[in-house]
Amino acid sequence: MAPQTLYPRGTVKKIVKAHANRTLSKDVDIMIFLNYALFMQELINEATISSKASGDRNISPRSVNKVRETTLRKFKG
Repeated sequence: MAPQTLYPRGTVKKIVKAHANRTLSKDVDIMIFLNYALFMQELINEATISSKASGDRNISPRSVNKVRETTLRKFKG
């Protein structure tokens, strides 16, 4: 039985290729996945800090929305 992958590599490559109009390297989908994982980790960390600063016990959609723009700017490249 083949091991299950976390994401469909072919689908990611097709989507990126359709939007980039460039040739892609062999492992570009892995780099995209890792960048996404780092972005989500940073977003959760910043939302946690924001929610604790406002006195909440849990992360709320409001705290995620507060930090979304700054986190996106960090990862814009």
